[in-house]
Amino acid sequence: MDDTAGAGRGTVRDRLVDGGLVGLAAVAGIYPAVHWAEPALTLPDWVLHLDYAAGGLGCLALWWRRRFPVELAVALVLLSTFSLAVSAASLVALLTVAVHRSARATAVVAVGNVLAFIVFLALRPGPVTSSWLLVALQVALVVGVAGWGMLTRSRRQLVASLRERAAAAEVEARLRAERSQHEAREALAREMHDVLGHRLSLLSVHAGALAYYRGASAEEIARAAEVVRENARRAMQDLREVIGVLRAPEEDRPLPGVEDVVELVDEIGRSGTPVDLRDAAGVTTGGRAVPATVGRTLYRLVQEGLTNARKHAPGAPVLVRITGEPGDDLTVEIVNDRPPAPPEPHAPPIGSGEGLRGLAERAALVGGRLEHGPTGSGGWRLGMRIRWSA
Repeated sequence: MDDTAGAGRGTVRDRLVDGGLVGLAAVAGIYPAVHWAEPALTLPDWVLHLDYAAGGLGCLALWWRRRFPVELAVALVLLSTFSLAVSAASLVALLTVAVHRSARATAVVAVGNVLAFIVFLALRPGPVTSSWLLVALQVALVVGVAGWGMLTRSRRQLVASLRERAAAAEVEARLRAERSQHEAREALAREMHDVLGHRLSLLSVHAGALAYYRGASAEEIARAAEVVRENARRAMQDLREVIGVLRAPEEDRPLPGVEDVVELVDEIGRSGTPVDLRDAAGVTTGGRAVPATVGRTLYRLVQEGLTNARKHAPGAPVLVRITGEPGDDLTVEIVNDRPPAPPEPHAPPIGSGEGLRGLAERAALVGGRLEHGPTGSGGWRLGMRIRWSA
């Protein structure tokens, strides 16, 4: 992958680095050129002056090494075929290409540097040292500079990749936190509906009876008022329990289970709704154990079914049927008959369906399926199938 070298030096650090490289290239290029030319007294002065001028121009051109790295490196390679003073600037340009461009471009410029030095030795042989030794030294310099640049480039890419990963991880963590908050709000909404909806429906039914049943006797009014008072007290108690559950650690939360279904059915029966519990599976009596999550789901299903039956079909008999075997499906059904009388004109409004949506979500969490709909006799059936692990 190629990097973009950048259009210029945007920071003070970049300007200081470029200035230092220009000075270093000038010293490292001009000084060897002067000592190389001393024994060669037969060379005309204009050749030496041209060498120094090319070296100076090459060093100044390094100011544009970030904008045009490859173009500048090729130009300096061509100049280094007759100028020794520009050789250090050519190595700096090679370093820039290795840092900012691909390995292929770096290899081409590196080979060009070596070939240019061979051409230079052919035009101006070394005064003392063997040419083969000088070529070997040039190859070592070129390989070292190119390797240093490519190592720097790899390190920068690694740092950039780590930064991208950190940014992606931060975004993922934020999305995960938002999803967790949403799930917590959904769980809170389900819990509040399941716990308080049961009590408030009792309050609504009996308070409506007190308000609209004008011919009730004093005993009936007192009994209805007692039910209202008792359920208001229990609603407050349930609210405190829900708040305590939310504040307590998850492992310490006292959540209802399948063993509480019998008490729930008895409570509904005492409020005036006839309920028949048929537990063929033996889970409510403790004869057979079910997972805690399945037990809580079963309890909430029975609670919602009895609440809806009392709200929409007051006085109608309700059948709670539980069947199943370990290793098979556990089936729970709440079926109510047709209400004995049509609802009062001022009866409590029909619910919004949040309870059924919450039950469907609970069923999906345990791999179950919620079923509901009218029966052939005019009643209503609410059922759920849950996988009962052996």
